[in-house]
Amino acid sequence: METLIKKVVNFRTGEGKALAWSFAYFFFLMCAYYMMLPIRDAFGIRGGVQDLPWLFLGTFIASLFTAPLQAWVADRLPRKRFVPVTYLFLVANILIFWLLLRADLAPSVVSKAFFIWITVFSVFAVSIFWSFQSDLYTSEQSVRLFGFIAAGASLGNILGPRLNALLIGPIGVANLLLVASGLLVLAVVCANRLEAAAAAMRAADPNFVAASAGREKRSAGGMFEGFSLLFKSSYLGGIGLWVFMLSLLGTFLYFTQAHVVASYTEDLRQRTSIFSEIYFWVGIVSMAVQIFGTGRIIKGIGTGAALAILPIVFVAGFVGLMFTSALFAIVAFQALQRASNFGISNVARESLWPVVSREEKFKAKNIVDGAVFRGADVANAFLYSGLAAVFSVQPTVAGIAAVLAGGWAALSLWLGKARERRAREQAGG
Repeated sequence: METLIKKVVNFRTGEGKALAWSFAYFFFLMCAYYMMLPIRDAFGIRGGVQDLPWLFLGTFIASLFTAPLQAWVADRLPRKRFVPVTYLFLVANILIFWLLLRADLAPSVVSKAFFIWITVFSVFAVSIFWSFQSDLYTSEQSVRLFGFIAAGASLGNILGPRLNALLIGPIGVANLLLVASGLLVLAVVCANRLEAAAAAMRAADPNFVAASAGREKRSAGGMFEGFSLLFKSSYLGGIGLWVFMLSLLGTFLYFTQAHVVASYTEDLRQRTSIFSEIYFWVGIVSMAVQIFGTGRIIKGIGTGAALAILPIVFVAGFVGLMFTSALFAIVAFQALQRASNFGISNVARESLWPVVSREEKFKAKNIVDGAVFRGADVANAFLYSGLAAVFSVQPTVAGIAAVLAGGWAALSLWLGKARERRAREQAGG
């Protein structure tokens, strides 16, 4: 039985405990997030849809401050303290929102604050998780194991909303935050156990050399050094550009979807049903791909080609939208790109980080995942609106998006080659 599991998951002797704790850590983290996500979405439109652009802007501004703050804290705490301290701080935030909601104090302001907070939470909680993982596993292990680890997020994606739906009636919206905070505490427990399991994994293999070897000391530099690192390194800058393109094409698809769904039905329940079905099946497909295929796909075709899968999906999808705007086309495109993103390309992107230093991981990575991504969301929303106003027809905008996606695919291949070069240098050094 153990041999069968090893073949399916593609892990080796001595890696099982660390892998299981990584999986559980990510599951509890994302289950808490996806349990709170429907609350965020409801709060986001509490004052009307017209508030959403301003909430996105508020999220970006918050990211500008929280990303350097995270880097500053990471600079002053060893990893064993930084990870639990950060997550327990987020638990304290959740409990504050719970108290405010229970007291029904300034509900409009609290709703907007929660929308911004949970969006920032989603970026930095995950960024910390992957920084932690890339600090524990080798570059070779990241290719084999990160797909299975990421499946923990997909399981959380499936079960988190279900918990929300089951519990919101009996306990109410505010008390859902207590359950989410409990799940986040369980994630902290798993993170602590993972430290011990990873240490045992390294000790069991005298030839084991972790990507974090020699990098446990504090890194130099200030709070905003993560921004400068993106300009000093073409490799880090390339990762930042890849994330920008992810936001750009994702925003184009999101706005196209919004227009199509809005024209399809005005009924809120029907719209919610459409989105729920997309998210549910994305979680199912992503988890299946991550458990049974991601590691082998990335190892078989290489990181660059795996990164390019998502841009290629966008090329094909936008070419299709040049000829049809039917709802089924949008649903199929959205489900396929999200499954490709979470199932393959996102895991491949995270495997770019084990070949960089701990300073770059904990400083530049949260800038890329936070300020760059959220800033791109704001900029690209205005860019799409401008293009739509100028060209006024979907086929033209879809054609522009398809061309941009082709350039994104080329960038993916370049990043894959750069990663391989760094991995060889790391092994030789």
